[in-house]
Amino acid sequence: MAKYIHQLKNWPEFNWDNTVLIPSLTKVRHKQGRLKGYMEVLGFAIKNETLLQTLTLDVLKSTEIEGEILNPDQVRSSIARRLGMDIAGLVASDRNIDGVVEMMLDATQNFDKTLTKDRLFGWHSALFPSGRSGMHKIIVGDWRDSNKGPMQVVSGSMGRERVHYQAPEGDILEKEMKVFLKWFNAEQVLDPVLKAAIAHLWFVTIHPFDDGNGRIARAIADMQLARSDGDQHRFYSMSAQIRKERNKYYEILEKTQKGTLDITEWLQWFLNCLDGALDTTEETFKRVLKKAQFWDKQTSAAINERQRLLINKLFDGFEGNLTSSKWAKIAKCSADTALRDIQDLMDKKILKKGEEGGRSTNYVLR
Repeated sequence: MAKYIHQLKNWPEFNWDNTVLIPSLTKVRHKQGRLKGYMEVLGFAIKNETLLQTLTLDVLKSTEIEGEILNPDQVRSSIARRLGMDIAGLVASDRNIDGVVEMMLDATQNFDKTLTKDRLFGWHSALFPSGRSGMHKIIVGDWRDSNKGPMQVVSGSMGRERVHYQAPEGDILEKEMKVFLKWFNAEQVLDPVLKAAIAHLWFVTIHPFDDGNGRIARAIADMQLARSDGDQHRFYSMSAQIRKERNKYYEILEKTQKGTLDITEWLQWFLNCLDGALDTTEETFKRVLKKAQFWDKQTSAAINERQRLLINKLFDGFEGNLTSSKWAKIAKCSADTALRDIQDLMDKKILKKGEEGGRSTNYVLR
């Protein structure tokens, strides 16, 4: 008896109930259109800043879903360099971060290009430049094999493991991926947003690589969403919203993969998640616009590069509290210089002290 959908006789002939999905699909398509129209009237600098923030968030959160934390400054710098953006505070980025960024940018900036086996192998090689996942050597830039036994998604301590999912055997992956890629690249009478949701589920169900399947599945979904927008500029992050709903994400994937080929519930969840991502974008806009308006008013103010760097970090969503010691560390200056910079901005009515005082004194934008 089949335990997983890829073992069912009619796999991968998915079906769903359009009457259930149409209200949610109509809602997100309307929001996508409104968002695109809004972005078209914004200035070049604001569009670029929004794009940079969205892509940075997408890379950070897609990796965070898998339990890996990347350095935000390195991610932002890697994206800015690859897009040719001239921004302050660029830092060096390591090759692991550059690899994730390269994959995401190829998926979204080149969304109209054919998705091929070699392209997927390139993404996988970029994700694992050392040929290892953590301490473990893995097959990189090729489909996994079955030499180590079945590919399983497992949780729990040793001796008390729980198998959430078991993927298809390695010897049928070439055939499975050929069917998937033919479908993905073909023109269909299918809403492109629904296609993004199906592609995500289909790819992660096949699980063709030793590691990185979730990140690549989300990149494929982003690629298809870019096709649905008809635009390489990304102004919303599905990965950031999935990160917020991480537990539900894994629950619905497991439930769907152990269910039938009726994937209505998965598609509904995906549409609701996209709806949340589009709503969150409005908050990003507000932050970017506030930042742009601030600098428009400061054209004649004497603000040094250290101050400019830290002010931008506050606008971009500084993690934790900004203290004088953090200022000195980030700006690479002495504690005395940091205090002078901070006091100068307080005198200019740009910064103020946070609510906590004493040794916990921190500073926020007015």
